[in-house]
Amino acid sequence: MSDPKEQGKPEGDPPIQAAKTILKTKIYNQTRMSQRPQDAEIKAPGSCYWTAERDGEVKLRMSKNVENEPPVTVPDLIMSAATKYSHYLAIGSKYKKNWQLLTYIEYYEACRRAAKAFLKVGLERFHGVGIMGFNSTEWVIASIGAIMAGGISVGILSSNSPKACQVIAEASEIDIIVVDNDKQLQKVNQIQGYLKHLKAIVQYREDIQEVQPNLYSWKGFLDLADGISDEKLDQIIDSQKPNQCCALVYNQGTIGAPKVMMLSHDNITWTTAATVQSLGYKCPPDGQEVLVSYLPLCYAGVQILDVWVAISVAGTVYFPSSEAGKWDGPPRAPGTGFLSEMLREVQPTTFCGIPWVWDRMLDNMKTKHLDATAFRRKIDRWAMRVGLNTHRRRLQGQIHQPLCFGLAKRLTFDPARKFLGLKHCQQFLNLGLGLPKATVDFFLSLDIPIFQMYGLTESSGLHSLSSHQAFRLLSCGKALPNCHTKVEKENREGIGKLCMWGRHIFMGYVNDKVSTERKMDSQGWLHTNDLGFLDVDKFLYVMGNSNDKITLSSGEVVNPCPIEDRVKTRIPIVRYVMLVGQNAPYLCALLTLKCQINPETGEARGALTSEAVACCRKLRSQSTWLTDVLENRDPLVTEFINQGIQDVNAEAPSESAKIIKWVILDSDFSVGGGELGPMSKLNRNNVTKIYQEDIQKFYEIST
Repeated sequence: MSDPKEQGKPEGDPPIQAAKTILKTKIYNQTRMSQRPQDAEIKAPGSCYWTAERDGEVKLRMSKNVENEPPVTVPDLIMSAATKYSHYLAIGSKYKKNWQLLTYIEYYEACRRAAKAFLKVGLERFHGVGIMGFNSTEWVIASIGAIMAGGISVGILSSNSPKACQVIAEASEIDIIVVDNDKQLQKVNQIQGYLKHLKAIVQYREDIQEVQPNLYSWKGFLDLADGISDEKLDQIIDSQKPNQCCALVYNQGTIGAPKVMMLSHDNITWTTAATVQSLGYKCPPDGQEVLVSYLPLCYAGVQILDVWVAISVAGTVYFPSSEAGKWDGPPRAPGTGFLSEMLREVQPTTFCGIPWVWDRMLDNMKTKHLDATAFRRKIDRWAMRVGLNTHRRRLQGQIHQPLCFGLAKRLTFDPARKFLGLKHCQQFLNLGLGLPKATVDFFLSLDIPIFQMYGLTESSGLHSLSSHQAFRLLSCGKALPNCHTKVEKENREGIGKLCMWGRHIFMGYVNDKVSTERKMDSQGWLHTNDLGFLDVDKFLYVMGNSNDKITLSSGEVVNPCPIEDRVKTRIPIVRYVMLVGQNAPYLCALLTLKCQINPETGEARGALTSEAVACCRKLRSQSTWLTDVLENRDPLVTEFINQGIQDVNAEAPSESAKIIKWVILDSDFSVGGGELGPMSKLNRNNVTKIYQEDIQKFYEIST
């Protein structure tokens, strides 16, 4: 297979137009930054930390007595990269079997052309450009181009219904919608009669099936750029301020009306700089990061890591083949099918996963281990003990590796990384929910420390993160530089509601002053619903969400998350646990067993994973299918789970925190099934609706 890093590489000077652009940007950058009145950039009318208007301005949260990062806009960020790293590879998508790559100057020029084309079709200041499709070069160029043109980038989840798209488009006053294929186009066609601001639709993949007056192919759209001068675009770029809105993000995949969150230029550029400062990214000429982008870019944290951090450190970002996004079934789970092959081909230097993806990798590794010879399994078990013990000692301050660590690395750790496609990876990140301790320990034993990250859309996707310098088991690490965390309304265990402060805090909810005021106080603190605590060294531990708390009929309130985590630790064949009991006399548990996943659709199969089967064999059970253990058909597995539940109950702080009944569900949870969100977060409302009958049976009075 050909090396993507070699394909599409410019052999000499960049194209003439790009060469002219780089000279112009150098001059323009120098004059612009020297003339810009910095004080005017960071002070808003009324000096308020928030606004509910898309065209509003906010006061930036500048820390006292420390050196603050100068505020810059998104166009400044990419212009700086194009100027410093013009000939380095920036971005690439795979079309059929070939990689199409752009250098940083070509990338910047493409964004400018997209910006001019948006202006030509009538994009208005602070109006939205909706982007709905699979991750690609065109997705990112459309997003940056929209911001350059003075518009607002609006990422839309490709699995959204036409009605959800309509709600988003109306709230954002979207002028142009960019889609990747005909399937997404048909959604827009269904609702465009209701969209009074819609002026154009751009389709960037597949041939257009039917000509429409306002529909453009990607090439036809970019050709419109010739009608707008560089001077006009530069004037618009120059008018933008760091404390103005440039992106809208929705709480995608949730129940109820989506909230529309505004991110400023400074939210994006400052959070990017703080993330780079906290993590160990390489930057030319000392080296170049290689990244893969496969998680939905409409999520703030994903976009910070895949787009803005990559630009800041002049990394190369690779997008999957267009074939990877052609699944016509249920919303496709991230990390399925194409990802393993892509990782082995691209060999990233930093990799970001979510719990669902790490689960799949763990399953694949354990299957490979169980298929190996007895001698090979014995070597791997020895090496993994060495790896886990070494990392545990390192956490206690011991920096010297044992002499046998090098041998373990050569025999087991290096082959494991090669198998996963992570041979050259130096940083392993987890975005979203925290990983179970068993998962963290498993990868740690293979010399793969996974750095947990934590944040909300309201904090530009990131607030705290782990790193080589700040790593503790089950912790989300430390807050970004010059950001602050406080815990309010602590209980007896010191767990309370988390509050955040820093320049990453969003501008506010669009057209929703009441919700914005409720979320942020006058000092600029963001009040979250997440529960957690800080240890003495300021490491953050997240323990759930106050909205997930269960109130029993007795009035006692229980946080289900710590109990669910203990169940997964005690019963290794269990994948997901969801406690129920709202307004009921006691807690019960819905359990799913670890089942194989169809790599093409992301749906759960009926066969148990190799790990689950191996666990059954240790119990002397012959079960290999989920149906073998449903409805207590396998007494050995039933007794094993019963014992695990009893062990968890023995640790319960009160009688109300004990699990009284449990049931194994007839399917593992999946994105396609609706039980998990696109980032693998458990959708408790959906699970309650889907398994309402099972829940009711818990509380039926037997006669």
